Amino acid sequence: MSVLSLAEAALDRIAADEPRLHAYAWLDAETVMAEARRLDALGTAGPLSGHVVAIKDIFDTVDMPTACGSPIYADRRPGRDAAAVTAIRAAGGLVVGKAVTTEFAHLTPGPTRNPHDTARTPGGSSSGSAATVAAGGATLATGTQTAGSIVRPAAFCGVVGYKPSFATISRAGLASFGETLDTVGGFARTVSEAALFVSVMAGRADLAAPSAERAPRLAVWATPDADDAEPAALAEFDRVAQAASKAGAQVTTLGAGAEWGQLLAAQMTIMAWEGARALASERANHGDLLSDALRVYLDEGAAIPVRDFLEACEVRRTIGPRLLHAMAGFDAVVTLSAHGKAPLAETGTGNPQFNRVWTLLGGPALHLPTASGPAGLPIGVQLIAPPARDAALLEAARWLERAL
Repeated sequence: MSVLSLAEAALDRIAADEPRLHAYAWLDAETVMAEARRLDALGTAGPLSGHVVAIKDIFDTVDMPTACGSPIYADRRPGRDAAAVTAIRAAGGLVVGKAVTTEFAHLTPGPTRNPHDTARTPGGSSSGSAATVAAGGATLATGTQTAGSIVRPAAFCGVVGYKPSFATISRAGLASFGETLDTVGGFARTVSEAALFVSVMAGRADLAAPSAERAPRLAVWATPDADDAEPAALAEFDRVAQAASKAGAQVTTLGAGAEWGQLLAAQMTIMAWEGARALASERANHGDLLSDALRVYLDEGAAIPVRDFLEACEVRRTIGPRLLHAMAGFDAVVTLSAHGKAPLAETGTGNPQFNRVWTLLGGPALHLPTASGPAGLPIGVQLIAPPARDAALLEAARWLERAL
């Protein structure tokens, strides 16, 4: 199949779904076809050849606007591609458009709807990315996570969402929100494709093809706040643990986490502090173009005393390693991805409560869709590991995907 034919098929598929999903902030058929002709003319196959890739609208793209989900930058045309986009193009991926993000990758929803039920949210902030992969408009899509913006949309849309270890992928050309939290990752339909995608963006060939041959050592951990989750999510969590054990995994129940609440609060303080400073110019000069919710959030972040921010950083530095130590000896820890099924769109993009701490600690996190839950909406589990343990996490996820 030529890239030109692939582009035509992708555009047809997106056009069929876009009126109900609103997954794209920018899509131009002529630009896509020009890119397809360029790739065909090269005549060389790369690791992403044959893949259709959507780019979250906070990544700079030289041939497409980057608006960051805000009217402030509605007409902004970057002069270069983000580092991740450059890697995608060099690997033969066909970039088809800019996927909707929430406003500056925070919590104010965009227009995107969940492909499984358009009355429900696809999650955020990587809303359009998760939705278009779930609907088949793209095979891969970039995302970022500052709290839960990859894992939660993946959970609500029923796709694989992989946030690698912090700084695995360059953030050059990316609109920043949390200086020590923002992490680039991606969405795919399978663990193998997600691993390949991240390996390309990171330049990490060692992550490209995770094995599923060895039964992993898994810890299952219902975090201290797990009772906040819906019964269906807790039931699926238990079912996955039992199925993994039956299939041959060594499964241990983890009982750590006495300081969980401190870590959760630390992430929220650090994110608000860093977000207020990352968007200081927009707050000062374009406050009238910010949503009420984001403007209030930035005001609150700017008012946080420096001692509170430094105390939160100290919690991450001193208490975080205790939790990571409890995870040592396991290939991955299985825990909750979200509270349950995707909530109604009118209520927002969902709660990132079960993702915040893992982003704070900088390790890899992956959502694995495992079942169709209430009302036919997808549910699944989250696999996490300490920083730099991406290869072990991916192999465990690939094994579990096959076992289930």
